[in-house]
Amino acid sequence: MISRTALVATLLGALFASNAQAQSLDGTLKKIKDSGTITLGIRESSIPLSYLDAAQKPVGYHIDICNRIVDSIKQKLALPNLKVNTQAVTSQNRIPLVTNGTVDLECGSTTNNAARQNQVAFAPTTYVTTVRMAVKKSSGINSLSQLDGKPVATTTGTTSVQLMRAHEKGKGVNFKEVYGKDHADSFLMLASDRAVAFVMDDNLLAGLIASSQNPGDFAVVGEPLSVEPIAIMFRKDDPQFKGLVHSAVRDLIKSGEVEKLYTKWFTQPIPPKNANLALPMSDALKGALKTPNDAPAEQYNKK
Repeated sequence: MISRTALVATLLGALFASNAQAQSLDGTLKKIKDSGTITLGIRESSIPLSYLDAAQKPVGYHIDICNRIVDSIKQKLALPNLKVNTQAVTSQNRIPLVTNGTVDLECGSTTNNAARQNQVAFAPTTYVTTVRMAVKKSSGINSLSQLDGKPVATTTGTTSVQLMRAHEKGKGVNFKEVYGKDHADSFLMLASDRAVAFVMDDNLLAGLIASSQNPGDFAVVGEPLSVEPIAIMFRKDDPQFKGLVHSAVRDLIKSGEVEKLYTKWFTQPIPPKNANLALPMSDALKGALKTPNDAPAEQYNKK
């Protein structure tokens, strides 16, 4: 039988170890531990990565992955009742809301590129997209070269217009830029003929088309403007939090959970209309999952 002295020593040791662990926390993990809350940045119309369902609940591929990361945080901090808040973000304000501490994990549709890595950090890539354009089939448009003098929609705060102007077939094409406040607004411009094309990530275009009133009226066409890694975003210069996030995502990839979640959101019917995007996993994403990393878009587009 253990002596009282030994028992006291054991309890004191556990207490000191617990205190030492708490004192060793810094950055985002300390913020979460001290507040008992974590805030996820969510998008309202980035189908199927992060959007609102019919009940206005955040759902999607990256929402599921973020929730798995939260499970790892709960375990690390011994906070099974950690409160999870959500904060809607846009393409324009997502980076400021991460850097100023409002959002801890941005679970949306953000491209990881070199410029953004100067401001924020990224989890290992969990989606790879190709930037193209959605048009009405009746327009007959299938190339950037056909956009001269025409209004082209994109979402405020995204990189689509720069990519169009940089592309060989976009040079010298004098299209008119019109901006939506979010992806749903940009798609509405196309649907209501205020724009002849909407340039964005192919998966987001496919999701918006599948969820529209008349999906058969639209098509994703044109030259691929860029291949871009999409990843969950968080504050930079926080090695403790980065280590946990990267470890959690790598574990999800290694266990096959990410592949299962991909199947759920990209190749099966999804809410709110039970539409199926029918987007099988690309070779680029398979490669990214084979060797998980946070390489920026510039490494995907080397000539």
